[in-house]
Formats: sequence, structure tokens, C-alpha cells
Amino acid sequence: MTVMTANPYENIDITSRSFKADPFPFYAYLRAEAPVFKVNVPYPLKRPVWVISRYDDVLAALKDERFAKDKQNGMTPEQLGKQPYTPAAFKALERTMLDLDAPDHTRLRGLVHKAFTPRLIEQMRERIDRISNELLDEMERKGEANLIRDYALPIPLTIIAEILGIPKEDTHKFHGWAAKLLAIQSPISALLATPSLLIFMRYLRKLFKERRAEPQDDLITALVQAEEAGDKLSENELLAMVVILLIAGHETTVNLIGTGTMELLRHPEQLARLQENPALIKPAVEELLRYVTPIETATERYAREDITIAGTTITKGEMVFAALASANRDENVFSNPDILDITRDPNRHLSFGQGAHYCVGAPLARLEGSIAIHNLVQRFPNLRLATSAEQLVWRKGMTLRGLEALPVKV
Repeated sequence: MTVMTANPYENIDITSRSFKADPFPFYAYLRAEAPVFKVNVPYPLKRPVWVISRYDDVLAALKDERFAKDKQNGMTPEQLGKQPYTPAAFKALERTMLDLDAPDHTRLRGLVHKAFTPRLIEQMRERIDRISNELLDEMERKGEANLIRDYALPIPLTIIAEILGIPKEDTHKFHGWAAKLLAIQSPISALLATPSLLIFMRYLRKLFKERRAEPQDDLITALVQAEEAGDKLSENELLAMVVILLIAGHETTVNLIGTGTMELLRHPEQLARLQENPALIKPAVEELLRYVTPIETATERYAREDITIAGTTITKGEMVFAALASANRDENVFSNPDILDITRDPNRHLSFGQGAHYCVGAPLARLEGSIAIHNLVQRFPNLRLATSAEQLVWRKGMTLRGLEALPVKV
């Protein structure tokens, strides 16, 4: 007689703070026992989703055109009819690059890709270095800091705002708006976020109007001119594009710098190696990308047809999350995957995704992370946590994994 053991993760909430603090035992269980696993996700999805956990399956799913990004291409009319209500204010933001398939995705990606080439990004090295050192000067004066608010956030937020062409005096507003959007966890929080979103969109429309009248050397001008060129960009696509570039352009790097620093502080022997040999910063950043995986799961996909993975059939229209954080700890791909090793080679992590939706900002995130972490650990050899790792508060949410705050002493 076979005794069925109960699944210890049957009622797991993968958006909770406690889960975010240490999701890796869950993913290890999935890879071993249930490589394609259904979980219930609370608001805003309010539906079950499939989590794919093994490296090879995650990699295949990211490249598989049978998985649509646009729910209109994956769901049946009946399934579309059961979708949660989307407030009108949010409807304008539904056509982002993250939510579209070819040819629309290809067209929109082509418009921004030119701004994120490695050559153009490399030209920003001095600017990133200067911002980093100015923030570290301030930390040195105070002797302590909340590393998220005072360092990990301002660097990428300032840079993406400059690339887009946001006036310097308005940059702080953008973080507030982005934070409100990312904090939506319930109908009440969606309602509370709506006024901020409307103000945000009104601000952007005004900025678009100014750039049409007086073009500048920035990405918003380039996008506005693409809109004027005819069918390349609609007003809503323009809005959605700027919002997604702003959020994706800084939130993930905040997590890389913040959580990456926390892990170096929790692994003093690795931190010491990096401080003794600064040339290790490049492999160190790749290892931190793998180890902390700032984007825990790729954004949602929908099965265009019934698809069987690892013996489990995902039926047409069902939602799928490819767990990048799980793939990055797969024992069949990485030796000692739960060990942080800043000299790891090879390191075929999937932190920037793969396939058509590979992160367009990957070169920028790598450069910002490298400069920020290098400058921080070289400048402050006695950097240490100002609280215990257990007391750190993690952000709730679906795809991102990062800290609310990181108190440190220098």
C-alpha cells in the first residue's frame, strides 16, 4: 500500500513577505517533486497559476511561442470574460512590451533597443560613478544609512530618468508613483493608487506635448517622434512604454544592489575576496544576479494550446510563471547552487530572461550594479548590517524580490 504524503506547500502564498524572505526551499521541493505546480495567487490575479521550476523547462518556456504574453492570444472568449475588472485608469497601461507578442512586441522593442546598446550604456559609466560617489560621501558623513533609500534606489532611478529625459526636479515624484503601482495588492490599494496614477499620466501627457514642441536629446523625444511618424506608436503605447521603462529601469537594479549587498554581508569570506581583488566585480555581479535573482519569476504567460511539461498538462488559456529564482538554483545545472561563489564559472543564470523578451536593459543593470557594489565595498571596508538579517522586511508582490529597507553602518 502506497502512503501519499501531503504536499507541505499546498496553501502557500508566493506573494507574502515571509515567502520572499526565503523562497528557495519551496523551489527545491518543486524541482524534486512537482516541477510544474499550481498555486493560488491572491489579488490582483485572484486565480491559480502554474509555476515551472526546473532550469531546462524554464528556459524552454521563455522561448516557446506556444506561450503568449498577450492574454488575448492565449485565452478563450469565455476565459477572457471572467477576467478581473480593470479600472479605466489602468487600461491605458495594458499594452506594454511585457504584455505583447510579435509583431507588436517586435515593433515596440525596436523603438527602445537603440537607447540600450552596450556602446551607449558604456558612455554612462562616468555619470553612474559620480552619482555613486556623491551618495557614498553622504553616507560617510552620517556613518549609517538605509542602503535601499539612500543608495540602491537613487542610482538607477536617476539614470533611467535622465535617459528618458525627466527633469531632475521631478525624479523623486517618479519613484513615488512607481512605488504606488508596485504596491497594489488588493482592490483597496488599487483604488488608493488610482489618483496617483492619473496624476502620473497627466504629467507624462504634458511632458509629451512639451517634447513635441521642443525636442530634446532624450528617449521620450525619440518615442514621441516615433508616434508622430504614424503607426509606430499610439498615445497609450507611448504612456505604457514610459511607465514600464521607468519601473523596469530601476526597480530590478535596486534589488540587485540592495539584496546583493545583504548577501555579501552575510557571506563575509566572499566580501573579503571581492575587497582584496576588485577585478572580481564582473563575475561577482553575475553570481549575485543568480543567487538573489532580483526578478523572481518572469512575468505571466498564457498557454495558446494544451502544453505538456514534465508530465503535467497546462490547458489552453491557463497562466504560467517561469520561476527564474528556481532555475538559478537548479542542481542539474549549477554545482553547489545554494553556495554564493563570486568566482563561479560558467554561470548560465536566467536572471534577465531569455528569448524574445530578454531584458532590454540588461547592459545598464550590469553596469549600474557593478559600479554601485564595487564603490560601496571598496570605500567602506567595515560595512556591516545595523540589524539582524532575520529582522529585515521583504516587499510583498508577485514577480520582484527585494527588501523594503537595509539599515547599515559604515
